[in-house]
Amino acid sequence: MAGKFTKNEIVSRLRAERDASRSIYDALCGSGITAKFSARGGADLVTTFNLAFYRMQGLSSMAGYLPIGDANAITLELGERYILNAVKECPVVAGVLAVDPTRNMASFVDRLQATGFDGVMNCPTVALIDGNFRKDLEETGMGFHLEVEVLEDASRKGLFTKAFCTTPGEALAMAEAGVDNIIIHFGNSSGGSTGSKTVIGLDGSAQRAAAIFDALAARHSDLIYTCHGGAIESAAHFEALLEREPRFDGYVGGSSAERLPVEEAVPAAARAFKSVALKK
Repeated sequence: MAGKFTKNEIVSRLRAERDASRSIYDALCGSGITAKFSARGGADLVTTFNLAFYRMQGLSSMAGYLPIGDANAITLELGERYILNAVKECPVVAGVLAVDPTRNMASFVDRLQATGFDGVMNCPTVALIDGNFRKDLEETGMGFHLEVEVLEDASRKGLFTKAFCTTPGEALAMAEAGVDNIIIHFGNSSGGSTGSKTVIGLDGSAQRAAAIFDALAARHSDLIYTCHGGAIESAAHFEALLEREPRFDGYVGGSSAERLPVEEAVPAAARAFKSVALKK
């Protein structure tokens, strides 16, 4: 089956939100119920991938970077069996491990499209890996350039594309490949039971974003620009970031879209039931 929305339809919908001064909201979901109710709550996009799956099993989403599961198989199963069936109101995007050396990724993109996904993004991404391990990945043919190639292929096939980027160079490469949405990634999220304790603050996030915006301003100013991660745990935090860097079009919620609301609501429900006195 084909997706519900074409690439052009999705871009038009997102630009319409931006033009109306309404923040774009993209929910990264690892379960059917969080995807379903994010869409019902007005999310413009729902995205799924293996990191979100691990997050909704009560683990750190960073488990998705360990060799404990097939990232692309998890994304495909989540979408095919659960999330695509639960979400009707907005486009659904698949996060792919583009550097997977065990797959023909062009064929896998075809399979995602046939399954009904409306778009593709690069998650897990080697953009979050640094040091010698990142250097080794790049030197052995499993680097960021493969993520660019996969999203370029997906874009040519008519899928909406969005890209996690951490540097001006990464963002420029994705923009030149025809990606529709640049997501400036601030690293693992803070907050709650499994959030990182050391993250980029709002000032540092604004500085990272400004460098990317400035690098792409001349040729790619009309792309959709969103952000994710770091110290942004709430809508108020995103609003505070906009005070520092107003060029964003919206926000991409991961933990803030599903883990933090669950961590707050479920214990509250348990406490409420435990507070009821028996009448015997």
